[in-house]
Amino acid sequence: MKAVHFGAGNIGRGFVGLLLHEGGYELVFSDVAAPLVDAINAVDRYTVREVGPGGVDTVVTGFRAINSAENADELIDEIASANVVTTAVGPTVLRFVAPHIIAGLALRDPSSPPLQIMACENAINATDVLREEMKVAAGGAWDALEGRAVFANTAVDRIVPAQPEGGGVDVTVEPFFEWAIERGPFGVEPPVIPRAHFVDDLAPYIERKLFTVNTGHATAAYFGAAAGSDTIAAALADQVIAGRVDAALRETSALLEVKHGLDAEELARYRATILDRFRNDVLPDTVWRVGRQPLRKLSRHERFIGPAAQAIERGLGVDGLLDAISAALAFDDAEDAQSVDLQRMLRTQDAASVTAEVTGLEADHPLFARVEAVVAARQRDLGAGADA
Repeated sequence: MKAVHFGAGNIGRGFVGLLLHEGGYELVFSDVAAPLVDAINAVDRYTVREVGPGGVDTVVTGFRAINSAENADELIDEIASANVVTTAVGPTVLRFVAPHIIAGLALRDPSSPPLQIMACENAINATDVLREEMKVAAGGAWDALEGRAVFANTAVDRIVPAQPEGGGVDVTVEPFFEWAIERGPFGVEPPVIPRAHFVDDLAPYIERKLFTVNTGHATAAYFGAAAGSDTIAAALADQVIAGRVDAALRETSALLEVKHGLDAEELARYRATILDRFRNDVLPDTVWRVGRQPLRKLSRHERFIGPAAQAIERGLGVDGLLDAISAALAFDDAEDAQSVDLQRMLRTQDAASVTAEVTGLEADHPLFARVEAVVAARQRDLGAGADA
């Protein structure tokens, strides 16, 4: 069995690739970073090190890497004969992955079992996004190629922080992980992925993860940055910050309970588990890494506006989420392009324009005015925006 995985970074090697290795797949990593590809091909094994309670080391073997920018034909040949294709590249990069998969499908023996495709991204229904990008890339050939693949959405969760210097291609991760996969698209022959969780309805798992793990992680980062904390663990050691993070997550849990019928006590235990993970002080996870790309994190269907919009539509409280949004607006990192853009927008545009452009909310949405007020408050702190 063979799996082609797009994205040979820390998530690719330390999570998705690890579990595919455990399933017995021959691993082919695809990446555009030439130094990383060369480093992977220079070794015949790497170690995934879990740090924290119960952590173990696992050695991964049976892999190789291809530079897709330089050796696209080689990659396409690998896809044509693969059993599984996965990604961990970021949702915005899927459009660049799609043409390679389409080219591989075109070379695939039509009598072969369908290629099993899963996009393992921090986004809702990312595999559907990849499928649509593939459809665009295929053009008129889509009808002939579509049947050569099956597509399953997934929900993935593992904290993989910035790696220590000199670690080579070894990866440091937390012990906890969750990989939930739609069962239905695979019929009676799902991929062999030990410790993955196949489910009939993925939606509750996706939103529970996005609106708890991602919302909580980013909230801790933004409050921590404002307080001068360097790491997520240090931020949550501050009981005031911990309380503000908990307030936001209680609101997302209330939404999950109403929307998906999830049990309130189970959600409370899940929140506690998540916060304990964030407090793992042997994970070198900084507020700057977690807080980067605030424009994406504040977009319409992401971890703040997404749950807040759904909550207020149902008459649920959003004060804690608005507090987190305020902290996100104050995130000022000169080394992060999105942070720089956000601060520029706050200084040069009026509050309504910033709210519309950043959040994607309609002006008549019940959340719009609440967020606009938060934006205006941030602009007053900056001494900007009123006359933009």
